[in-house]
Amino acid sequence: MHPTFADPPDVLPLEPDLTRPHRIGRWLAVTLVVIAMATGAVVIGVWHRSDGRPKPPETDPVATAKLERRDLSTARSLPGAIGYGAARPLAGHQEATVTWLPKVGTTITRGQQLFRADDLIVPLFYGDMPMYRDIAGKNLIGRDVRIVANNLRALGYSIGAQPTPGTWVAQPAPHSSTGRSTTGADETTAQNEGTTSNKGTTSNSGTQNEDGTQNQDGTQVETGGTAPTGPRRVKDGEGVLTLSLIQAIKRWQTDIGRPVTGMVAVGDVEVSSGAVRVDSVAVQPGSPADAPLLSVTSTRKVVTVSADLADAASIERGDKVTVVLPDERSVKARVIAVGRDLTSAEDSPGTGPPKLTVTVSVTDPRAIATLDSADVDVRFVGRTAKHVLVAPIEALIALREGGYAVQTPTGLIAVHTGMFADGWVEITGDGLTEGTDVVVSS
Repeated sequence: MHPTFADPPDVLPLEPDLTRPHRIGRWLAVTLVVIAMATGAVVIGVWHRSDGRPKPPETDPVATAKLERRDLSTARSLPGAIGYGAARPLAGHQEATVTWLPKVGTTITRGQQLFRADDLIVPLFYGDMPMYRDIAGKNLIGRDVRIVANNLRALGYSIGAQPTPGTWVAQPAPHSSTGRSTTGADETTAQNEGTTSNKGTTSNSGTQNEDGTQNQDGTQVETGGTAPTGPRRVKDGEGVLTLSLIQAIKRWQTDIGRPVTGMVAVGDVEVSSGAVRVDSVAVQPGSPADAPLLSVTSTRKVVTVSADLADAASIERGDKVTVVLPDERSVKARVIAVGRDLTSAEDSPGTGPPKLTVTVSVTDPRAIATLDSADVDVRFVGRTAKHVLVAPIEALIALREGGYAVQTPTGLIAVHTGMFADGWVEITGDGLTEGTDVVVSS
């Protein structure tokens, strides 16, 4: 009995149907992949072990540098600004009314008027201290007297010979603020060509004082009215108000239109270290003259630097520096002042810790003649080591027992280090010379 299609046959494993092309292709592809994978594994295994040993891993070449000889310096750069320097107040010192003031930007030199008080000229004198008393009374001694003498001489007035340091000179009686003697001694003084003993009596020459000292010949003395306060020795830097100097003062007073008194009262002149430039005017004509009237600056352009205390501590007046201008030119300069007044963060919010003002003067003013103001960099040179053997800082190897070494082709060599600057370090060590190769870290 033949089976019918209604009864499904037993399921048997299928043989590949080689009579259908697409089935043949699929079967061949699978077979080839399996064979290729097996073959590749064998080939790879053979390549890894072709010499019988594992291949060592590849490494990068060691970086080296040569030791050099060069100059090292601990230079640092701080921002600065070109200008006329910090302005300072200038006050009058007499009870009077201001009747004239200079314009902002005016340059005032020795002998020229700073302002007018009661319509009298108050000129500028050069000096290193203010006029704190009346220059009055023959034979008055002091550094302020020297200021008057030096300025009148510089202005062309003949002041005669000044007593030399060590000369004994009798002192005048005290003067009032008006410049007149409180005892009338000025009206009755006389000149004597001799000298004065400690008791105030006169002698012709060579008189021995009670203290054993001998006076110099030609000293002018007070002989009338109230007796002088006693002789005093002239010191270095001091001047003496001689009769010749008094006559020079009178000629100068005549020339500038001041009352001819032969004395210089407080407030008749104002003193500065040099010429000044008017930066601002604080008052108007009609104001009292015994108050701050002007703000003045130096007449020469300078570079000002605001330095932190740590930086300013190593900066001294006279230090040589380099100023880098906006066009990248470098000009030589010198520190002329290191301020003592701190500018705190409270005074200038957002500027950080307190700072000191360092003033720098350019050696050749023509280099900044076309710049009234500009931001610059100022390079300060610290300690300098000349022509020393140096290595890159990266060449140093810290030793476990302390200190440093460098790696050379012959091995580690211990070194002593010196100055560090600009990525280099000064070193000394056995056998190390210029041109020696040392390993540097990458």
